[in-house]
Amino acid sequence: MEAIVTGLNPQSAAQVGFDLAGRTALVTGASSGLGVHFARCLAGHGARVAVAARRAEKVATLAEEINASGGEAEALRLDVTDAASVAEAFEGRCFDIVVNNAGIAFNGPALDTPEQDWRQVIDTDLTGVFLVSQAAARAMVAAQRGGSIINIASILGKRVAGGLSAYAAAKAAVVQLTRANALEWARHDIRVNAICPGYIETDINRDFFATEAGQKLVRRIPIRRLGQMEDLSAPLLLLASDHSRFMTGSELVVDGGHLVTSL
Repeated sequence: MEAIVTGLNPQSAAQVGFDLAGRTALVTGASSGLGVHFARCLAGHGARVAVAARRAEKVATLAEEINASGGEAEALRLDVTDAASVAEAFEGRCFDIVVNNAGIAFNGPALDTPEQDWRQVIDTDLTGVFLVSQAAARAMVAAQRGGSIINIASILGKRVAGGLSAYAAAKAAVVQLTRANALEWARHDIRVNAICPGYIETDINRDFFATEAGQKLVRRIPIRRLGQMEDLSAPLLLLASDHSRFMTGSELVVDGGHLVTSL
């Protein structure tokens, strides 16, 4: 299992209660980036993971990798913007842990943002979170068991940056949706929390952050470095495990102090 464990040593993880053996998890947007990391992390700590995305070949490869490393995974083709696709993914299934990670962004001035691009971001980043959360909660209620829903928001849901109006609006709504669903579903022992990452280095943004413009942005982070995907492992495992059993409606900010910078 060591090949797919990232961010935490398995022995130390077990000591603090991050053993997820016997639990099932769904990770959306698991075809690349953070979704791949989240799936590996959960599988590496014992969960049986369904990796889901529109790119079926990508999640199939990830599932094969996890299984070959000693974990348990299955691949699901899932379009979070399509209610029928979501319903099919949950047919006959009830997950203990659901990670709403699927998301896209449109980068451009609000004055020039096409309606189609606005709707695509909102449909994926907000409506998709709602549809998957709703299906997950309905399955949990029907099975008379609780669970943990983890929404991946962003520091841009709590603060803004230029050229990302649709993304910022969607992520702010995800933060509020997290609170609203947490309030409604607490009576069913369903916990709903969010992680708000700051700037995390990935294959997609690595080249940009190597430029002078990227380095200028990094210098604005109080810790003076980009986040690594492993920095999200402990927050994810906390919310997935029983260590967060008295947490719901919370947002965990993981941003190197970016949100507390002065104006």
